[in-house]
Amino acid sequence: MNPPRTDARRHHDPEVRGFASDNYAGAHPEVMAALALANGGHQVAYGEDDYTENLQSVVRGHFGPTAEAFPVFNGTGANVVALQAVTDRWGAVICAESAHINVDEGGAPERMGGLKLLTVPTPDGKLTPELIDRQAYGWEDEHRAMPQVVSITQSTELGTLYTPDEIRAICEHAHAHGMKVHLDGSRIANAAASLNVPMRTFTNAVGVDILSLGGTKNGAMFGEAVVVINQDAVSHMKHLRKLSMQLASKMRFVSVQLEALLAKDLWLRNARHANEMAQRLAEGVRAAHGVEILYPVQANGVFAKLPHEVSERLQKRFRFYFWDESAGVVRWMCSFDTTEEDVDAFVAALKEEMAR
Repeated sequence: MNPPRTDARRHHDPEVRGFASDNYAGAHPEVMAALALANGGHQVAYGEDDYTENLQSVVRGHFGPTAEAFPVFNGTGANVVALQAVTDRWGAVICAESAHINVDEGGAPERMGGLKLLTVPTPDGKLTPELIDRQAYGWEDEHRAMPQVVSITQSTELGTLYTPDEIRAICEHAHAHGMKVHLDGSRIANAAASLNVPMRTFTNAVGVDILSLGGTKNGAMFGEAVVVINQDAVSHMKHLRKLSMQLASKMRFVSVQLEALLAKDLWLRNARHANEMAQRLAEGVRAAHGVEILYPVQANGVFAKLPHEVSERLQKRFRFYFWDESAGVVRWMCSFDTTEEDVDAFVAALKEEMAR
């Protein structure tokens, strides 16, 4: 049988890869195959399909028998829906100053979710009970937004990791103050791969109430999910997802991607590879005189400081972003499809530019 005719044309070179973001990568071939498998025929819309139903058992296998997944379009949507689900109208969220919800979501938690973010500076992107206490007060003060949630990111925006015991301590501290714990898991697979533990070890097993489960950065074409672990912590999730414009009509195509990643070990294979490439990159960079790696390389990102003019020249050869341009800090991200040749070529180019 001949393949379907298409008038679409390729507009990019599929051999070109950079280090700007794991969002730049395409979809994993196994995810593409799952999408094709789910296509054809009619399935009930808005999440009443067979693929979304099956996803529930897959998610419970990772996050415990009470877990329930609510697929959404993107990470910002997942965070906004999740945080709304565990706050009152007057509630506030304690988070690291570097948190994605504070820095990179265009004010969506505040503007769309109606939430107040109470931020705390951190040296490494990680909250601690002591840091949380800088904002955990004033519950009876009507002049102050009420702290109701602690939001952490695993792995953090700086590429660092919480240990399971660190998250347990945060959960116990937050719960003792009547607060819930949300985990932004856009790169949760990279964290689990690096820690070499199941995802449940630092989520439901230590007291996390709700999490944003990432798919896009780990090989999906699009789609994430809000995973409710503590059913007593939330209410009316379906209504929140709808009014937040995160309800997909053809949800089977989101759910089947998450199933393809999570049902077996694709999520782990992809994350391990990306992490390994980041380690290879860090090792090569350390050999370049004049380049400083700023944070422990624990997931799939490398943060470094080097002369501004070197970064600008290097950006003409490889795509990557400044993290703090005024300080000369850059971020290099590896993906499931980053190759050893990609890394070695980048390190060679970096050394060339540093030598100029």
